Amino acid sequence: MPSPSPREGERAKPFGGARAVEAMALGVGASLFFAFTFVLNRQMNLAGGSWIWSACLRYAFMLPILLALTAARGELRELGAAIRARPLGWLGWSTIGFGLFYSFLCAASTFGPSWLIAATWQVTIVAGVLLSPLFYDRIPEAGGFRLVRHRIPLRSLATASAILAGILLMQIRESQLMSPLAVLACIGLVLVAAFSYPLGNRKMMELCGPDVSTMQRVCGMTICSMPFWIALGAVGIVKDGPPGTGQILQSLLVALFSGVIATILFFKATDLVRGDMRGLAAVESTQSGEVVFTLAFGVLVFGDRAPAPLALAGIAVVVLGMVANAAAGK
Repeated sequence: MPSPSPREGERAKPFGGARAVEAMALGVGASLFFAFTFVLNRQMNLAGGSWIWSACLRYAFMLPILLALTAARGELRELGAAIRARPLGWLGWSTIGFGLFYSFLCAASTFGPSWLIAATWQVTIVAGVLLSPLFYDRIPEAGGFRLVRHRIPLRSLATASAILAGILLMQIRESQLMSPLAVLACIGLVLVAAFSYPLGNRKMMELCGPDVSTMQRVCGMTICSMPFWIALGAVGIVKDGPPGTGQILQSLLVALFSGVIATILFFKATDLVRGDMRGLAAVESTQSGEVVFTLAFGVLVFGDRAPAPLALAGIAVVVLGMVANAAAGK
């Protein structure tokens, strides 16, 4: 039987008003801090650091920070009980939502400038829309309940497709500067990451329900993704040796800015619209702000290669698609 919606017997409130403004503002704030992921990962790659350590160290540093924050809120014991109640669900969706997502995104960062990876990553907006039929509302009726499958929000799909068109414009230009194999590898890796992140996030919201707070969910997913990171770290030791001091320090910054601050902001935003597929699509579209922030940081601060006019046009289409997708969700 399909998994029920986290709020049994309750349909989500329409997306709008102060709740929509708060959710969208949190999403944009998260995109600012997420931008550090793309910029710093690219800098670590250019300095000779391994993408494996860029991925593993972020979550290794996140773990003690999140444990301390969760314990300070008095929520650690309840989190442990929630994980013990459904250990396989926590392990599986955390590995997908954190492990596959971030390892594939770090691997993709070896193929091009930070703004290109950030822009290509916006395909996650399309992924979020297409995943809607995997989720259900649980509607009470005489003698039990019935499950109603979510539909793909067509307005969101149309604007998300515009975002995808902007991404293709950028890739057309970049394909002239990169080998065809590198372009395909970059796109393939980002596609896996782009579907893994919203799938893991939404399935964990469904699994946890409203009784598990945003902080607990982020902390619990970090804990339960550790087997994946330990295994990948073992590969890193054999393949690349231990990480250097510079990579360790930059990974600490990524863990703090992107792993803790951005993730909590974004998960809080999605919590505000849980169960509302149109609202989730709108909040997930705020990730397009990462393109603007990454472009500004990467080119102006760290000396990334500036995008060509065609790529700039693609970026403009992506950002406009973000705005249209947000409007479609209201």
